[in-house]
Formats: sequence, structure tokens, C-alpha cells
Amino acid sequence: MNFRKNKVLFLFILPGFLLYSIFFIYPTFNALFYSFTNWDGLTPDFNFVGVQTYINIFTNDSIFAKAMTNNIKFMLFVVIFQTLFSLIFAMFLVKNSKRNVFLRALYFFPTILSSVSVAFIWSFVYDPSLGMLNNFLEKLSLGMLTQNWLGDQNIAIFSIAVVQVWFHTGQMLIVFIAGLQNIPEDLYEVAKIEGANRWQKFRNVTWPLLAPSATIVVAYTTIQSFKAFDLIYTMTRGGPNYSTEILATLIYSTAFRSFEFGYASAESVVFMIVIATITFLQFRILRANRVDY
Repeated sequence: MNFRKNKVLFLFILPGFLLYSIFFIYPTFNALFYSFTNWDGLTPDFNFVGVQTYINIFTNDSIFAKAMTNNIKFMLFVVIFQTLFSLIFAMFLVKNSKRNVFLRALYFFPTILSSVSVAFIWSFVYDPSLGMLNNFLEKLSLGMLTQNWLGDQNIAIFSIAVVQVWFHTGQMLIVFIAGLQNIPEDLYEVAKIEGANRWQKFRNVTWPLLAPSATIVVAYTTIQSFKAFDLIYTMTRGGPNYSTEILATLIYSTAFRSFEFGYASAESVVFMIVIATITFLQFRILRANRVDY
């Protein structure tokens, strides 16, 4: 198709490009611009401070360092367990039987709930006095395991990570099922004839051919874990003692509580670079194990 002779076709992408420019490209460059200023977000006046803001972030900002550490912990926990559980469930539910279709819908159901609703539900579950989790442990005579799940700064971030895994495992389950159903059955028949056991079939057939789906799951889960603002803000608001503060909640606090929009813009730029770098590395690692058929 010759687009020079059909310039009218470009009009079809114009609405989408305008929306993308207004809501992504313009804000991105705006944030980059303000990251070199000390703008407070309220007045039209500001001064350029150059890269001093970035220097402060990496050398003098202990809260930013703690938020970054929390984010890495949260991301690793969620990526590992959400990917693992969704893959295991997908392998059990790959066949299109009535029971499996029902269970897929059941596991997918939490995904359609709002993050705020999920946060309130699990805040009640984790309540140290009235919460279902501690009461359940008490009834099992496991009172020694009861915790202040959101009040203990040593475990609070992992308690919320469990909620994130519960929230989105069903969503990633569907991606893995689609990938599993695209693997030719002939390959398993050949592996069976060669005497391969279940683990060998998974290692040499399933996992290499599932690499494209795994790439999507890991990349999407990573981005989700870095952007889990609404879940964490509703459950703990970053506390106690910044133990659940992640980059998204820190940027919000810097901008809308401290009114340091210039500083928050610099944090946002660093945030974007971190996500892009981690996602790129994940794609490279998983792509190395990819097998096309």
C-alpha cells in the first residue's frame, strides 16, 4: 500500500496520536523540564537548580533510598510468586473442561475488583484484633504465628505483596494458558517416545516455548509492582516508619504533601528510568531462552 497516494489514511491514527501526545509525551517532557527546577506547584515562579536535585536524590535522600529498597523487595516477591502461582495454576487448568473454565473465572474474579476495594478487604483480614487471619490462626492453635501484619515494619511490605499476588495471579493465569494452548501436542508425543519424564518435558518443551508468554507476564508484573500506589496508599499510606513507602507513594507525598513539584518531577524521571531498565533486562534475559517453532 502506497501511503503517499493515500495520505488520508494518516487521519485514522491522528486521534490516537493526539491523545498519546497530550497524556503521555507532553507530561513526560514537562516532568523532565521541571525536574531541573525548584517549582512548588502552586506559584508561577521557580528557579533552575540544574542537576542539584538529582544529586540530592542519590546522595542525601535516605527516604528515597528506603523507598527504592522497599520497591525492589516488593517487586521481587510479587514477580517470583505471582509468576510461579499463575504458571502452576495454568498447567492444571489448561484443558477446556467445564470445571477448568469455572475455576479460571473464579481465579480471575479478583482482577475485576477495584484496588481500593481489595485494599479495604485485606486491611480487615490483616487487622490484629478482629482480622480473619489472626482469628483463623488462633482457632488452629497457632497463636504464636499471629502478627500485626501491617503494623510491623519488618513484614508490612511483604504482607501487601501477598495481596498483590492474590489480586493479579488470575490475570497472569490467562496469559500462561494462552501460551500453553499454542504449544503443539506433537512435541509432547515425541518427548514421551524419547522417554522424557514430566520434569524433562517441562524443562525442554514447555518452558522454552512458553518464553514469550513468560516475558509478558514478568514485564507486566514488574510494572504493576512499581505502580502499586493505590493498594499501598489505602492500606498503610507508606507506614509504619516508611517501611511500605515505594517510589509511587513517595512521589505523591513529595508533590501533594510537601509541594515540592520540582523534586517530585526528578523522582519521577528516576522512577521511569528504573522501570525501563529493569524491564529491558528482563526482556533480554527471557529472550535468550526463547525458542520459536
